[in-house]
Amino acid sequence: MVIHSNMSSKAIIEIWGNTLDVFKNYSVPISGNPLNRLVHEETLPQLLKELNQTIGSPVTARMEGN
Repeated sequence: MVIHSNMSSKAIIEIWGNTLDVFKNYSVPISGNPLNRLVHEETLPQLLKELNQTIGSPVTARMEGN
């Protein structure tokens, strides 16, 4: 599975608790809103890359959230 920008930080942490530190590093609030509404678009690709690396997903996968 791959983490996408349309997923919420709250849902991601519920599934992959080890992502909490990544969210803390980026000062992303734990919320039910999708990441693409919480994170600046310039930062979002790097955040998604780090989140997916943390959970062991292939970072080359399409991460636009569609």
